[in-house]
This record gives sequence, structure tokens and C-alpha cells, in this order.
Amino acid sequence: MLRVGVVMDPIADIAYKKDTTMAMLWAARDRGWSLHYLEQEDLFLREGRAFGRLRDLAVHRDPTHWYDLGEPEPRPLAELDVILMRKDPPVDAHFLNAVHLLGFAEREGVLVVNPTRALLECNEKLFAQQFPQCCTPTLVSCSEPVLRAFHAEHRDVIFKPLDGMGGSGIFHVQPEGRNLGAIIETLTERGQRQIMAQRYIPEISDGDTRILLVEGEPVPFGLARMPMAGETRGNLAAGGTGISRELTARDHWLVEQVQPTVREKGLMFVGLDVIGDYITEINVTSPTCVREIDDQRGTDIAGLLMDAIERRLG
Repeated sequence: MLRVGVVMDPIADIAYKKDTTMAMLWAARDRGWSLHYLEQEDLFLREGRAFGRLRDLAVHRDPTHWYDLGEPEPRPLAELDVILMRKDPPVDAHFLNAVHLLGFAEREGVLVVNPTRALLECNEKLFAQQFPQCCTPTLVSCSEPVLRAFHAEHRDVIFKPLDGMGGSGIFHVQPEGRNLGAIIETLTERGQRQIMAQRYIPEISDGDTRILLVEGEPVPFGLARMPMAGETRGNLAAGGTGISRELTARDHWLVEQVQPTVREKGLMFVGLDVIGDYITEINVTSPTCVREIDDQRGTDIAGLLMDAIERRLG
């Protein structure tokens, strides 16, 4: 029986109907594996060993009672076989410190999903820029003149922070440049913070598609997140609606471009965000949309991940 730890946001506060981590926990439970719950604050390091205030976890498919937690008990993380790192962004200092602590558990043989080195290396917006052939014209800068010049060149531009999630902090600046200065000033904190600018992709009207990879292999269906009327963001957290669709030939080509790097970094569960012909982000921290695709297509994506974890552990 495998012993599975999960580091996540407070389980009492999740959105039960669509939470991907719950799908993973159900899949692990269905295999008879034991579950152990942690929040970031429960991690600590003592004399070079990673510990956690572990609580035994039971999960249920019941929207009124989806979990039971035991009492916290300080134990070495090396007692676990695998740890699912499912804390949502922002990728701030608190998150990065937690990842470093999980790295000490890896040193003792625990499988962390995704691997800590990859979590530290792969900023979700910058990682995609390793594949410029897959991306719309993009700039990263904190300089107002440089950002203004990019807008002057491309005219219709998206500006966004490098550490956001769920569509937070995204601005669409059209050719007339309304509020451009205020947007740059706010996002860059007056030139102190790097941000991303991307040429606007009008195909957002057809959805921002999440493509999930398990051990580098794509799930054959993505989730096209359709923006609300008047919105430029398809994120479900920003009110978008998710519609599952089959992957296109272009989607498969995009996947092929990133597969070797995803596999080389040991990334087991990844979410590509695709608008039109372009990858806009590569999500490695806590990719979502499993429940929506499963509900619409009858897939078992979390089960595929658990199978992959079992193979990794031999």
C-alpha cells in the first residue's frame, strides 16, 4: 500500500464540484493507498530532515461531507512514498520555501509530484518562452519605455504579472492605448517588477484551451475555457465556461515541441494553455480542469496519473 501525502490549500475551502486535487485523492483512495494531509505551514526542517504535521485523511464523494481529518502528528516526510504538491499559486517566497523543504524529502527517496527542481525552475509564464516557435510575440520587462515600444509595435497587447493565476491582473490594451501608463505603472510597481506583454490573440473568443499531459502524454481532450461576454480572459476563475474538445493537429504539434523538455525535467502532470495556434503558459504547480474533462468525456485523468506514479515507484 502506497502512502500518499498531499500539500494543498485548506481542504475545507475547495470548490468541491471542480477541484482537481480531490480527483487525485479519490483515485489514490480507490487503489487502497493511505492519504496524509498537509498545508504549507505544516512543513518544517529539523537537523537536515524534512518533517510535517501530518494528518490522516479520508475523502468522500459527498458534496456535503467530502473529507475527514485526523489529529496532526509531527512525522518525517520520508515515511511517505509520494507527495502531491498541489498548493495553488502565487509562487511567492512562502511557496518556494515549502518547495525547498520538500526537496529534503526527495533526498530521502520520496517522489514529489511535480519534482521540486522543476517547480523552482519553471515559472509558468516564462517556461513557455523556452519554445518561442510555439508562442505569440512576447516581451518580459519592467521598463516603461520598453513596454510602451512593444505596444506601439503590436498595437493590441495583453499585459500580465508573472506570478498570477486564474486570470488575475490581466489587462487588454487596444490600439488607442487607453490607460497604458497606469497599467504599466501598476503591474510593474513603478518599474520594480518584471511583467509579461503578449500580442493579443483574437482566437480567445474560441476559448483558452487547457491541454493536460501525464508523463508527457497528452489527454486526447482539452478544455476550452470560453470568456464571459465582454471579457478577454477565459479562466474559469474569471467566469469562463469550460467546454471539452478534441485536440487538433496543431495542438499535437505544440505538445510535440514541449514533450522532450517536460520528460527531461521529470514533470509528471502539466497543463498547457493554448489560444489559437499558440501556447501562452505551461502550468506545473497545480494544473486543473481534470474534473470538467472527466465529467464531459468520461475519462479518468487522475487515474492515469496514479498509474504513472505507481510505475515510477516500481
